[in-house]
Amino acid sequence: MGMNGSTMLEPLRQGLPPLDPAAVSNAASCALPARYEAVREARQFTRRTLDQWDIGDRFDDVCLVVSELVTNALRHGLPAGDGHTPAQIPPVRLHLMRWTDRLVCAVRDPSHDNPVARDSDDFSAESGRGLFLVDSFADSWGWHPLAGTLNGKVVWALFLLQPRESAE
Repeated sequence: MGMNGSTMLEPLRQGLPPLDPAAVSNAASCALPARYEAVREARQFTRRTLDQWDIGDRFDDVCLVVSELVTNALRHGLPAGDGHTPAQIPPVRLHLMRWTDRLVCAVRDPSHDNPVARDSDDFSAESGRGLFLVDSFADSWGWHPLAGTLNGKVVWALFLLQPRESAE
């Protein structure tokens, strides 16, 4: 095993964000169609949700990460037009979850492949860049396969939120 570029993507390991799902204060999710407009829909959904939760100031970073995760899910996660995905199961789903001082974006897709840049030696490759963006903008990130009868995996990114100087 030579030192190839993939060692730079070390944070990509199986695991869940270190948060208690029972303590989540807000959660929202949306199903995305298996086509590239899905990225735009994901951004609009993210914008509306963050505004609602009063953390719209983080929109730029979060949106960039959401776009990358959704793009990766669509590019690598969908079966290449084999028609086997039943229409009633949206293949890609975006979840946004908020704790007091953290926000997690998670994107679910039906593929079991690790979300690693396909051409791990060529970092100018389109597929590799997305993960670097996720790594630079999110505070932590990772992925895990889905359990039970659900096929696929979830890739998540966590953002730390600044505590508000609340003037209420």
